Amino acid sequence: MAQPPIGLSTQRRLISICVPVYNEAENIPVLLERLGAVAENHAAHYDFEFLFTDDGSTDSSYELLAQCAQKDYRIRVLRLSRNFGFQRNVLTNFLNARGDAAIEIDADLQDPPELIGEFLAFWEKGYKVVYGVRAHRNEGYLITWLRRVAYKIIRSVSDVPVPTDAGDFRLIDRVIIEHLRTLSDRNPYLRGAIAALGYRQIGVRYDRPQRVAGQSKFPLLTLLKLGIDGVTSQSTRPLHYITIIGFGLSAITGLLSIGYLGAWILKVGTEVQGFTTLVLLQLFAISMNAMFLGIVGEYVARTFDNVRGHPFTIVERTIERGIEAVNSSYEMSRRSQHEQSERR
Repeated sequence: MAQPPIGLSTQRRLISICVPVYNEAENIPVLLERLGAVAENHAAHYDFEFLFTDDGSTDSSYELLAQCAQKDYRIRVLRLSRNFGFQRNVLTNFLNARGDAAIEIDADLQDPPELIGEFLAFWEKGYKVVYGVRAHRNEGYLITWLRRVAYKIIRSVSDVPVPTDAGDFRLIDRVIIEHLRTLSDRNPYLRGAIAALGYRQIGVRYDRPQRVAGQSKFPLLTLLKLGIDGVTSQSTRPLHYITIIGFGLSAITGLLSIGYLGAWILKVGTEVQGFTTLVLLQLFAISMNAMFLGIVGEYVARTFDNVRGHPFTIVERTIERGIEAVNSSYEMSRRSQHEQSERR
Protein backbone atom coordinates (compact mmCIF):
# COMPACT_ATOMS: atom_id res chain seq x y z
CA MET A 1 0.00 0.00 0.00
CA ALA A 2 1.36 3.37 -0.98
CA GLN A 3 1.93 5.74 1.90
CA PRO A 4 -0.03 8.97 2.26
CA PRO A 5 1.68 12.18 1.14
CA ILE A 6 2.50 13.36 4.64
CA GLY A 7 5.84 14.78 5.69
CA LEU A 8 7.08 14.96 2.11
CA SER A 9 10.79 15.26 1.54
CA THR A 10 11.96 18.82 1.13
CA GLN A 11 14.06 17.66 -1.86
CA ARG A 12 11.06 16.33 -3.75
CA ARG A 13 8.28 18.48 -5.08
CA LEU A 14 4.68 17.33 -5.26
CA ILE A 15 3.14 16.75 -8.69
CA SER A 16 -0.64 16.50 -9.03
CA ILE A 17 -1.86 14.20 -11.79
CA CYS A 18 -5.35 15.54 -12.56
CA VAL A 19 -7.82 13.16 -14.21
CA PRO A 20 -11.36 14.28 -15.14
CA VAL A 21 -13.65 11.26 -15.26
CA TYR A 22 -17.05 10.58 -16.78
CA ASN A 23 -18.09 6.95 -17.28
CA GLU A 24 -14.56 5.58 -17.65
CA ALA A 25 -14.76 2.46 -15.46
CA GLU A 26 -13.22 0.28 -18.19
CA ASN A 27 -10.12 2.46 -18.50
CA ILE A 28 -9.41 3.40 -14.88
CA PRO A 29 -7.49 0.21 -13.83
CA VAL A 30 -5.11 0.40 -16.81
CA LEU A 31 -4.68 4.15 -16.36
CA LEU A 32 -3.77 3.78 -12.68
CA GLU A 33 -1.28 1.05 -13.53
CA ARG A 34 0.47 3.26 -16.09
CA LEU A 35 0.37 6.33 -13.81
CA GLY A 36 1.85 4.22 -11.00
CA ALA A 37 4.70 3.18 -13.27
CA VAL A 38 5.38 6.83 -14.19
CA ALA A 39 5.39 7.83 -10.51
CA GLU A 40 7.80 5.01 -9.67
CA ASN A 41 10.17 6.03 -12.45
CA HIS A 42 10.34 9.59 -11.08
CA ALA A 43 10.13 8.78 -7.35
CA ALA A 44 13.69 9.96 -6.76
CA HIS A 45 12.78 13.54 -7.64
CA TYR A 46 9.02 13.95 -7.12
CA ASP A 47 6.12 12.92 -4.96
CA PHE A 48 2.78 12.36 -6.69
CA GLU A 49 -0.90 12.60 -5.98
CA PHE A 50 -3.59 11.32 -8.32
CA LEU A 51 -6.60 13.62 -8.21
CA PHE A 52 -9.76 12.32 -9.91
CA THR A 53 -12.85 14.48 -10.41
CA ASP A 54 -15.88 12.35 -11.22
CA ASP A 55 -18.34 14.44 -13.23
CA GLY A 56 -21.48 12.61 -12.12
CA SER A 57 -20.66 9.27 -13.75
CA THR A 58 -23.56 6.88 -14.19
CA ASP A 59 -21.41 3.75 -14.38
CA SER A 60 -19.19 2.27 -11.66
CA SER A 61 -16.35 4.79 -12.08
CA TYR A 62 -16.74 6.38 -8.65
CA GLU A 63 -17.12 3.06 -6.82
CA LEU A 64 -14.02 1.73 -8.56
CA LEU A 65 -12.03 4.83 -7.63
CA ALA A 66 -13.21 4.50 -4.03
CA GLN A 67 -11.87 0.95 -3.93
CA CYS A 68 -8.55 2.00 -5.46
CA ALA A 69 -8.24 4.86 -2.96
CA GLN A 70 -8.40 2.33 -0.13
CA LYS A 71 -5.24 0.69 -1.48
CA ASP A 72 -3.30 3.76 -2.60
CA TYR A 73 -3.40 6.85 -0.39
CA ARG A 74 -2.00 8.97 -3.21
CA ILE A 75 -5.44 8.80 -4.83
CA ARG A 76 -7.86 11.62 -4.08
CA VAL A 77 -11.39 11.67 -5.51
CA LEU A 78 -13.89 14.51 -5.87
CA ARG A 79 -17.41 13.42 -6.79
CA LEU A 80 -19.49 16.21 -8.39
CA SER A 81 -23.23 16.28 -7.68
CA ARG A 82 -24.08 16.09 -11.41
CA ASN A 83 -22.48 16.40 -14.82
CA PHE A 84 -21.25 20.00 -15.08
CA GLY A 85 -19.34 19.59 -18.34
CA PHE A 86 -15.77 18.77 -19.23
CA GLN A 87 -14.18 22.22 -18.96
CA ARG A 88 -15.69 22.93 -15.55
CA ASN A 89 -14.60 19.49 -14.41
CA VAL A 90 -11.01 20.13 -15.49
CA LEU A 91 -10.92 23.56 -13.82
CA THR A 92 -12.36 22.17 -10.57
CA ASN A 93 -9.60 19.57 -10.63
CA PHE A 94 -6.86 22.16 -11.17
CA LEU A 95 -8.15 24.39 -8.37
CA ASN A 96 -8.09 21.51 -5.89
CA ALA A 97 -4.64 20.24 -6.85
CA ARG A 98 -2.03 20.55 -4.11
CA GLY A 99 1.07 20.08 -6.22
CA ASP A 100 3.77 22.51 -7.25
CA ALA A 101 2.64 21.60 -10.75
CA ALA A 102 -0.49 19.90 -12.08
CA ILE A 103 -0.75 17.64 -15.11
CA GLU A 104 -4.16 17.11 -16.71
CA ILE A 105 -4.62 13.81 -18.52
CA ASP A 106 -7.84 12.27 -19.80
CA ALA A 107 -8.95 8.89 -18.53
CA ASP A 108 -9.49 7.43 -22.01
CA LEU A 109 -5.80 6.48 -22.45
CA GLN A 110 -5.52 8.48 -25.68
CA ASP A 111 -2.92 10.71 -24.01
CA PRO A 112 0.22 8.71 -23.08
CA PRO A 113 1.12 8.99 -19.37
CA GLU A 114 4.70 8.13 -20.33
CA LEU A 115 5.02 11.63 -21.81
CA ILE A 116 4.76 13.11 -18.30
CA GLY A 117 8.53 12.73 -17.83
CA GLU A 118 9.15 14.97 -20.84
CA PHE A 119 6.66 17.52 -19.48
CA LEU A 120 8.51 17.59 -16.17
CA ALA A 121 11.86 18.05 -17.92
CA PHE A 122 10.60 21.19 -19.68
CA TRP A 123 9.04 22.41 -16.43
CA GLU A 124 12.43 22.12 -14.73
CA LYS A 125 13.85 24.31 -17.50
CA GLY A 126 11.50 27.12 -16.51
CA TYR A 127 8.43 26.59 -18.69
CA LYS A 128 5.23 27.32 -16.77
CA VAL A 129 3.03 25.50 -19.29
CA VAL A 130 3.87 22.37 -21.26
CA TYR A 131 1.11 21.12 -23.54
CA GLY A 132 0.72 18.10 -25.77
CA VAL A 133 0.36 18.70 -29.51
CA ARG A 134 -1.54 16.00 -31.37
CA ALA A 135 0.61 15.31 -34.41
CA HIS A 136 -1.64 12.52 -35.66
CA ARG A 137 -5.15 11.34 -34.79
CA ASN A 138 -6.86 8.06 -35.63
CA GLU A 139 -10.14 9.71 -36.56
CA GLY A 140 -12.34 10.05 -39.61
CA TYR A 141 -11.52 12.61 -42.27
CA LEU A 142 -14.60 14.76 -41.59
CA ILE A 143 -14.05 15.16 -37.85
CA THR A 144 -10.33 15.82 -38.40
CA TRP A 145 -11.14 18.51 -40.96
CA LEU A 146 -13.72 20.11 -38.67
CA ARG A 147 -11.19 20.23 -35.83
CA ARG A 148 -8.63 21.97 -38.04
CA VAL A 149 -11.18 24.52 -39.19
CA ALA A 150 -12.23 25.17 -35.58
CA TYR A 151 -8.61 25.67 -34.46
CA LYS A 152 -7.99 28.11 -37.32
CA ILE A 153 -11.14 30.10 -36.55
CA ILE A 154 -10.36 30.31 -32.84
CA ARG A 155 -6.76 31.30 -33.54
CA SER A 156 -7.81 33.94 -36.09
CA VAL A 157 -10.26 35.71 -33.76
CA SER A 158 -8.29 35.28 -30.54
CA ASP A 159 -6.44 38.23 -29.03
CA VAL A 160 -3.58 35.85 -28.11
CA PRO A 161 -2.04 32.93 -30.05
CA VAL A 162 -3.85 29.73 -29.06
CA PRO A 163 -1.77 26.57 -29.73
CA THR A 164 -3.02 24.59 -32.72
CA ASP A 165 -3.87 20.87 -32.31
CA ALA A 166 -3.31 21.14 -28.54
CA GLY A 167 -5.87 19.60 -26.23
CA ASP A 168 -6.12 19.70 -22.45
CA PHE A 169 -3.26 17.24 -21.87
CA ARG A 170 -0.78 19.63 -20.29
CA LEU A 171 1.35 20.58 -17.30
CA ILE A 172 0.74 23.89 -15.56
CA ASP A 173 2.80 25.46 -12.81
CA ARG A 174 1.35 26.49 -9.44
CA VAL A 175 1.46 30.14 -10.53
CA ILE A 176 -0.91 29.30 -13.41
CA ILE A 177 -3.31 27.56 -11.03
CA GLU A 178 -3.45 30.63 -8.83
CA HIS A 179 -4.27 32.78 -11.86
CA LEU A 180 -7.01 30.35 -12.89
CA ARG A 181 -8.52 30.80 -9.43
CA THR A 182 -9.47 34.35 -10.47
CA LEU A 183 -11.49 33.24 -13.51
CA SER A 184 -15.12 34.36 -13.40
CA ASP A 185 -16.20 32.79 -16.70
CA ARG A 186 -18.73 30.05 -16.05
CA ASN A 187 -18.11 28.48 -19.46
CA PRO A 188 -14.33 28.57 -19.57
CA TYR A 189 -12.18 27.64 -22.54
CA LEU A 190 -9.09 26.66 -20.57
CA ARG A 191 -6.73 26.26 -23.53
CA GLY A 192 -7.29 29.89 -24.45
CA ALA A 193 -7.38 31.14 -20.85
CA ILE A 194 -4.01 29.53 -20.09
CA ALA A 195 -2.47 30.79 -23.33
CA ALA A 196 -3.66 34.31 -22.51
CA LEU A 197 -1.63 34.39 -19.29
CA GLY A 198 1.52 34.81 -21.34
CA TYR A 199 4.01 32.73 -19.34
CA ARG A 200 6.66 30.61 -21.05
CA GLN A 201 4.90 27.78 -22.86
CA ILE A 202 6.04 24.96 -25.10
CA GLY A 203 4.41 22.10 -26.96
CA VAL A 204 5.38 18.43 -27.11
CA ARG A 205 4.24 16.51 -30.19
CA TYR A 206 2.82 12.99 -29.94
CA ASP A 207 0.60 10.61 -31.87
CA ARG A 208 -2.84 10.15 -30.34
CA PRO A 209 -4.07 6.55 -30.53
CA GLN A 210 -7.66 5.41 -30.70
CA ARG A 211 -9.72 4.97 -27.57
CA VAL A 212 -9.08 1.53 -26.04
CA ALA A 213 -12.44 1.06 -24.31
CA GLY A 214 -15.65 2.97 -23.62
CA GLN A 215 -17.39 5.61 -25.69
CA SER A 216 -16.22 9.08 -26.64
CA LYS A 217 -17.79 11.86 -24.55
CA PHE A 218 -17.37 14.36 -27.39
CA PRO A 219 -19.95 13.83 -30.13
CA LEU A 220 -20.13 16.35 -32.95
CA LEU A 221 -22.59 18.70 -31.20
CA THR A 222 -20.44 18.77 -28.05
CA LEU A 223 -17.37 19.59 -30.12
CA LEU A 224 -19.35 22.33 -31.86
CA LYS A 225 -20.31 23.85 -28.50
CA LEU A 226 -16.69 23.69 -27.35
CA GLY A 227 -15.67 25.51 -30.54
CA ILE A 228 -18.30 28.21 -29.95
CA ASP A 229 -17.04 28.63 -26.37
CA GLY A 230 -13.52 28.90 -27.74
CA VAL A 231 -14.51 31.71 -30.10
CA THR A 232 -16.77 33.70 -27.77
CA SER A 233 -14.54 33.37 -24.70
CA GLN A 234 -11.38 34.48 -26.49
CA SER A 235 -12.46 37.65 -28.22
CA THR A 236 -15.25 40.06 -29.14
CA ARG A 237 -13.99 40.30 -32.72
CA PRO A 238 -17.03 38.42 -34.12
CA LEU A 239 -19.19 41.30 -32.87
CA HIS A 240 -16.89 43.77 -34.62
CA TYR A 241 -17.12 41.72 -37.81
CA ILE A 242 -20.92 41.82 -37.60
CA THR A 243 -20.80 45.62 -37.34
CA ILE A 244 -18.43 45.93 -40.30
CA ILE A 245 -20.46 43.54 -42.48
CA GLY A 246 -23.67 45.31 -41.49
CA PHE A 247 -22.31 48.70 -42.51
CA GLY A 248 -20.93 47.22 -45.72
CA LEU A 249 -24.24 45.65 -46.73
CA SER A 250 -26.03 48.88 -45.83
CA ALA A 251 -23.65 50.86 -48.06
CA ILE A 252 -24.18 48.45 -50.97
CA THR A 253 -27.95 48.61 -50.48
CA GLY A 254 -27.83 52.42 -50.44
CA LEU A 255 -25.81 52.58 -53.66
CA LEU A 256 -28.14 50.14 -55.39
CA SER A 257 -31.14 52.15 -54.22
CA ILE A 258 -29.64 55.35 -55.64
CA GLY A 259 -28.91 53.53 -58.90
CA TYR A 260 -32.44 52.20 -59.21
CA LEU A 261 -33.87 55.62 -58.35
CA GLY A 262 -31.74 57.27 -61.03
CA ALA A 263 -32.79 54.67 -63.59
CA TRP A 264 -36.43 55.27 -62.72
CA ILE A 265 -36.07 59.06 -63.09
CA LEU A 266 -34.27 58.71 -66.41
CA LYS A 267 -36.65 55.94 -67.47
CA VAL A 268 -33.76 53.61 -68.21
CA GLY A 269 -34.32 49.89 -67.66
CA THR A 270 -37.41 50.39 -65.53
CA GLU A 271 -38.59 46.81 -66.05
CA VAL A 272 -37.49 44.70 -63.09
CA GLN A 273 -36.58 41.14 -64.02
CA GLY A 274 -35.00 38.23 -62.24
CA PHE A 275 -37.59 37.09 -59.70
CA THR A 276 -35.42 34.12 -58.66
CA THR A 277 -32.47 36.43 -58.00
CA LEU A 278 -34.58 38.63 -55.78
CA VAL A 279 -35.82 35.64 -53.78
CA LEU A 280 -32.29 34.30 -53.32
CA LEU A 281 -31.04 37.71 -52.19
CA GLN A 282 -33.88 37.93 -49.72
CA LEU A 283 -33.15 34.47 -48.35
CA PHE A 284 -29.46 35.40 -48.10
CA ALA A 285 -30.33 38.51 -46.10
CA ILE A 286 -32.59 36.49 -43.77
CA SER A 287 -29.89 33.86 -43.19
CA MET A 288 -27.29 36.55 -42.48
CA ASN A 289 -29.61 38.16 -39.93
CA ALA A 290 -30.21 34.79 -38.27
CA MET A 291 -26.47 34.09 -38.09
CA PHE A 292 -25.73 37.54 -36.66
CA LEU A 293 -28.49 37.18 -34.07
CA GLY A 294 -27.11 33.77 -33.14
CA ILE A 295 -23.61 35.17 -32.55
CA VAL A 296 -24.96 38.05 -30.47
CA GLY A 297 -27.13 35.54 -28.60
CA GLU A 298 -24.07 33.46 -27.68
CA TYR A 299 -22.44 36.50 -26.05
CA VAL A 300 -25.67 37.40 -24.27
CA ALA A 301 -26.03 33.82 -23.02
CA ARG A 302 -22.47 33.84 -21.64
CA THR A 303 -23.19 37.10 -19.85
CA PHE A 304 -26.39 35.65 -18.41
CA ASP A 305 -24.61 32.52 -17.17
CA ASN A 306 -21.90 34.62 -15.53
CA VAL A 307 -24.26 36.93 -13.63
CA ARG A 308 -27.05 34.63 -12.45
CA GLY A 309 -24.96 33.29 -9.57
CA HIS A 310 -25.41 29.51 -9.77
CA PRO A 311 -22.60 27.36 -8.31
CA PHE A 312 -19.74 26.71 -10.71
CA THR A 313 -19.56 23.07 -9.61
CA ILE A 314 -20.72 21.26 -6.49
CA VAL A 315 -18.41 18.71 -4.90
CA GLU A 316 -20.80 16.24 -3.31
CA ARG A 317 -18.29 13.74 -1.93
CA THR A 318 -14.55 13.53 -1.42
CA ILE A 319 -12.15 10.71 -0.73
CA GLU A 320 -8.97 11.67 1.10
CA ARG A 321 -6.49 9.03 2.28
CA GLY A 322 -9.10 6.35 1.68
CA ILE A 323 -11.78 8.08 3.80
CA GLU A 324 -14.99 9.23 2.15
CA ALA A 325 -16.70 12.42 3.31
CA VAL A 326 -19.64 14.54 2.21
CA ASN A 327 -18.74 18.11 1.28
CA SER A 328 -20.22 21.19 -0.34
CA SER A 329 -18.32 23.10 -3.01
CA TYR A 330 -17.99 26.04 -0.61
CA GLU A 331 -16.44 23.87 2.08
CA MET A 332 -14.13 22.23 -0.41
CA SER A 333 -13.01 25.55 -1.87
CA ARG A 334 -12.41 27.03 1.56
CA ARG A 335 -10.44 24.02 2.71
CA SER A 336 -8.36 23.94 -0.48
CA GLN A 337 -7.46 27.62 -0.13
CA HIS A 338 -6.52 27.10 3.53
CA GLU A 339 -4.28 24.16 2.62
CA GLN A 340 -2.59 26.18 -0.10
CA SER A 341 -1.91 29.07 2.28
CA GLU A 342 -0.39 26.62 4.81
CA ARG A 343 1.87 25.10 2.15
CA ARG A 344 3.12 28.55 1.15
